[in-house]
Amino acid sequence: MKKINAFLPLISSAAAVIVAFAVKDSPLHQKSAHPYFAYLLIIITAVYYIGAIISANRVKKQKKKAEHPPFYRALFVAGVVLFFNILNILTVKTALLPVLYFPSLDRVFGTLVEDRELILKCIGFSMGLLAKGVIGGLVIGFFMGIAVGFSKTAEYWINPIIRILGPIPSTAWIPILLVVFTKASSASAFIIGISVWFPTAVLTSSGISNVKNSYFEVSSTLGASNFHKIFRIGVPAAMPSIFLGLFNGICGSFVALMTAEMIGAKYGIGWYVNWQKEMMAYSNVYAGLIVIAVLFYLIITVLFKVRDKVLGWQKGVIKW
Repeated sequence: MKKINAFLPLISSAAAVIVAFAVKDSPLHQKSAHPYFAYLLIIITAVYYIGAIISANRVKKQKKKAEHPPFYRALFVAGVVLFFNILNILTVKTALLPVLYFPSLDRVFGTLVEDRELILKCIGFSMGLLAKGVIGGLVIGFFMGIAVGFSKTAEYWINPIIRILGPIPSTAWIPILLVVFTKASSASAFIIGISVWFPTAVLTSSGISNVKNSYFEVSSTLGASNFHKIFRIGVPAAMPSIFLGLFNGICGSFVALMTAEMIGAKYGIGWYVNWQKEMMAYSNVYAGLIVIAVLFYLIITVLFKVRDKVLGWQKGVIKW
């Protein structure tokens, strides 16, 4: 059965390519310059099999047990390709779905190629804005969480502020921010930052508060300074909670970014999607959504890799 699963992506892609070339397009759909959907299927299938073979050979050379078999994702990849094949039939081949709102996949993926210069410029703007907001919110939330977790005085003064201001949706600050900040980019960065600040501060302080007091007592007996207690004992022990806050904040920042780019932004992937929606260019809208999905997937994947590296000591202790 596992051997059969390994060939499913190839079979599913071959069926989709045959449909793309052999079945005539509906005259209701605007013809694309190139069969981008078929090209993409061929590239994805080739990359998938090359990656699986390289991974299998690497594991074999290292003589260690792999976490997953080489074609672990074969069924999933085949299912995704099948979904797009069905969507291709329902749109450009039969026009069963409304033509205006469901353009052909060739036009959607073609936009990524033909409009690449503007899309890349928008990606650069969005990533810069996201970085400024996330770094600011993360730093402030991290140190505020440490202060609340370690100091009773800080908890007395700061914790009520966190509880009052934190639950307010970041987008609710827009009317005030447009008055306070002279630049739209600063207001946008603040919206992103505040969406990261709250979960980071709360879960950092919660993680530190849950560290066993015996750890600090032993360190005091050994003559550890307050700095050592905070950054060598408290923060490492609270790292699982800190990462949880970071993940929640990052996910919130994605939503905030899309909203923030509607505040007078000249570029940005969220701005691009909104602009194309107003122009009724839905092939461009879907292309923008694909870019957003891929970007955010890559960011989250990198964060998971960092977490796995930092929290490697948890492996074998909890379910990994």
